[in-house]
Amino acid sequence: MSSSHAVTQLEVDSYLFPAEVKPPSSTKNLFLGGAGARGLEIDGKFIKFTAIGVYLEHNAVSSLAVNWKGKTAEELTDSVEFFNDIVTGPFEKFIQVTTILPLTGQQYSEKVAENCVAHWKAIGTYTDAESKAIEKFLEVFKNENFPPGSSILFTQSPLGSLTISFSKGDSLPESWNAVIENKQLSEAVLQSIIGKHGVSPEAKQNLAARLSELFEQWESSSTRELDPEKVEGAANCDLKMLAAK
Repeated sequence: MSSSHAVTQLEVDSYLFPAEVKPPSSTKNLFLGGAGARGLEIDGKFIKFTAIGVYLEHNAVSSLAVNWKGKTAEELTDSVEFFNDIVTGPFEKFIQVTTILPLTGQQYSEKVAENCVAHWKAIGTYTDAESKAIEKFLEVFKNENFPPGSSILFTQSPLGSLTISFSKGDSLPESWNAVIENKQLSEAVLQSIIGKHGVSPEAKQNLAARLSELFEQWESSSTRELDPEKVEGAANCDLKMLAAK
């Protein structure tokens, strides 16, 4: 597969997301699918709270391209089904949430838990298993604080486990803080970021743009495979333009 571009690192509000990482608890290197900020419009000004990077296992491109090749970045951005396929796809995902403003573990976990439970109840899938998973999730974050530049790290296994780690600096830890075996919770974390009501439209747009480029390269490849050492074809999207409000 030949291309003049390589998957690039991205910078969100001075926080750098490398082109490739090896998540805690994983034996694989994952590539940067996309990144963007989470924020709110307050008094006419867009205030950023976190910078979010979404990493995917290399086989995600061939898996997703079967249904989504030929689509433009705009078409992918507008498709709820496309992002659902990323969330539920049979490949590993890694999410790095880096704080721009200070955040407590309790603030973060309670908001995530609230959204998860409301969604599960609405679709009738909230059971004792999910209740126990939420309790464990809240417990993991209870005594944590995240000053600017620290990160909350999630590794989502296609088998259904969610590995949670914390980092206070630029490097990723080799160990993890907790593993929660609940497929609905594992998928809900990424769904809350890039799903229909995802908290980071910027990350969704960037993810769609970069994957659209990769699908184009995949389609033109005679082997229909990605070299696991060289995931090629994604242009470096200008996040400053995406973040302009």
